[in-house]
Amino acid sequence: MLVLSNNTAMSSLFSNLLQDQLEQTNSSVPSQVSSASGSLEIIYVLMMVGLFGFFTVGVMVTNIRARKLEDSRDPYNMYIATDIWHKKDQEYFQAKLIENYKLCCVFENQLAVEQPSAQIPEVKCS
Repeated sequence: MLVLSNNTAMSSLFSNLLQDQLEQTNSSVPSQVSSASGSLEIIYVLMMVGLFGFFTVGVMVTNIRARKLEDSRDPYNMYIATDIWHKKDQEYFQAKLIENYKLCCVFENQLAVEQPSAQIPEVKCS
């Protein structure tokens, strides 16, 4: 694996690749034409992989920094770590259940009650 220590080494590498590419494209030998296009493809692939790697490393570093900023003494994290919220949630659920039970009532519709003595009128087809 190629490890570059600073930006000057990276820029010299790119300038050497660019010079080689320019020399290959300026030469009049037809056999080198296919080699020049292959070299351009390799440079393009290397640049795309480098760009993808740059964004991936950036996301990883941002995520690691954000996780380090979270402090275990943060009140939110202490609240989650304790078991108090389970009890409060259960108490809230029981209170809502009792409240809904008290609000529940049945209304009786006198017109909908069964009346066995009354007959339902039938419609006769003519």
